[in-house]
Amino acid sequence: MRRRYVFGLLMLATVPWNVSLAQAVGQSLSVSTVQRLNVPVRAGFDGTVEAVRRTVIAPQVAGAVIALAVREGDAVRQGQVLLRIDSTASDQAAAASQAQVQVAQSVLNVAAKELKRQRQLHHKQYISDAALERAQAQYQASSATLEAQLAQAAGAGTQSDFHLIRAPYDGIVSGLAVALGDMAMPGRPLLELYDPAHLRVAVAVAQSAIDASLLEAQVEIELAGQPPRRLVPVGTRLLPVMDTGTHTARIHLALPFGIQAVAPGMFAKVWLPVPAVAGSGLYVPARAVVIRAELAGVYVIGPDGAPRLRQVRLGPAYGDKIEVLSGLDYGERVALDPQAAARLH
Repeated sequence: MRRRYVFGLLMLATVPWNVSLAQAVGQSLSVSTVQRLNVPVRAGFDGTVEAVRRTVIAPQVAGAVIALAVREGDAVRQGQVLLRIDSTASDQAAAASQAQVQVAQSVLNVAAKELKRQRQLHHKQYISDAALERAQAQYQASSATLEAQLAQAAGAGTQSDFHLIRAPYDGIVSGLAVALGDMAMPGRPLLELYDPAHLRVAVAVAQSAIDASLLEAQVEIELAGQPPRRLVPVGTRLLPVMDTGTHTARIHLALPFGIQAVAPGMFAKVWLPVPAVAGSGLYVPARAVVIRAELAGVYVIGPDGAPRLRQVRLGPAYGDKIEVLSGLDYGERVALDPQAAARLH
């Protein structure tokens, strides 16, 4: 009976000492309070790859297509002949214009010689002033006729050049609307061309999800058919117009130069920061989190000051903090040094 009495006194004396020890241990650990932070949330939007330079080539003259030098998908160089339109009538008109130039030049030569003779006769007072003035007028008229014929011949030559369709820049033929023998008409598209060196991703974003200041943060792009990595655009532009039907705005994201196997029309996933709801997320310092196998937890300081491991479900990280989706309440305290808390647990 005496041993049991002594053991009971020892147990009663130990209880308050353990509580004080736990409180002292909790005070010695570095702790942080669970906080609510307003951080931008990343959301994914579907986008499409577009060509910054895309050209629909149409003829300025009518005629049959007599030569077709490219096919869809061909890479072309600037100035390369893509197709040829029948220029028989235009060539004949240009030749006629050149003949008219030669006639005008001959008339001008005769008028110049006549004017020279009339000046000599006028100097010897063999002819009147009126006769000299007529010779001068004839020369000026012949000179003006020659200039008009030269201009007409230049126009005919330019018109003849319209029958050769050339590439305006280095690019890839993305569409061909005619075949050999088809009739080309002014304004009717012949082919399409785009510049593969300058591509962008266009994405439509809802008005409620747009914040121009958030676009200054990092925007990321995932391209279909590319290695599993996210690209950072080299330029971001929010167009200052809204679609009246869908109430969305378009954002253009310039792709880095030299990306291979990317073409207009490809699917792209764009990750944009969108405004977060006020007070929507609970965050703790990332160093307070313990990862064991597939489980995540934090050491929560209880009312008695003792650290206790609690399982939590984590969200995305933001800076040196990480979001806690479940397992913690606002205002709770967590240990910043999990190893020290584990030794005292």
